[in-house]
Amino acid sequence: MPENVNASQRRGRPGYDQQGILRVAVAAFIEHGYDATSMGVLADRLGLSKSAIYHHFASKDEILDRALDEALGSLEGVLDEPEASVGSAADRLDHVLRGAVRVLVEQLPSVTLLLRVRGNTEVERRALARRRAFDRRVTALVAEAQAEGRCAPTSTCASSSGCCSA
Repeated sequence: MPENVNASQRRGRPGYDQQGILRVAVAAFIEHGYDATSMGVLADRLGLSKSAIYHHFASKDEILDRALDEALGSLEGVLDEPEASVGSAADRLDHVLRGAVRVLVEQLPSVTLLLRVRGNTEVERRALARRRAFDRRVTALVAEAQAEGRCAPTSTCASSSGCCSA
C-alpha cells in the first residue's frame, strides 16, 4: 500500500482537528441545548473517546467559548473594518448591516448558538456582554444615521437600495 494514502482510504477512527470537533459540538449544542449536551454525547457523535476530545479542548466550556468567540469576533470585526468608521453614518450603517448579514450566512451555526445562550454559565454571560456591546454600537450608528436625516426611525433594510436614503 502506498505511503501517502488519502484520508478516505484511511482505516481506524475518524480524525478530527479542533475545527471538526467544534462543528459537531455546535450542532449538538443547537440540537439539544448546551446544558443538556454532555461530553459523552459529543464523544458518541464524533466516534471518539472523551479523552480524545479533552486532548483538543480542556472542557465543554472551552468548546462553547470558542464557538461563541467565532461568531462574536466576526461580528465585532465588521465594526472594526475601515468602511464602518469612514463616511456618512448611513453609509457606515449600510456597511455594518451588510457585513453582519455576511457573518450570519457564513457562520450560521455559531451565530445561531450565540442567539440561544441564556447566561447560565460564565462563558455565556461573557458572550452576552459582548453581544450587548455590539448591539449598543450598532444602535448608536442607527441613531447617528437618523440624526443625519438619511434614515427614518421606522426604516427597514427590505429595499435593495440599502437601509437609508442617499
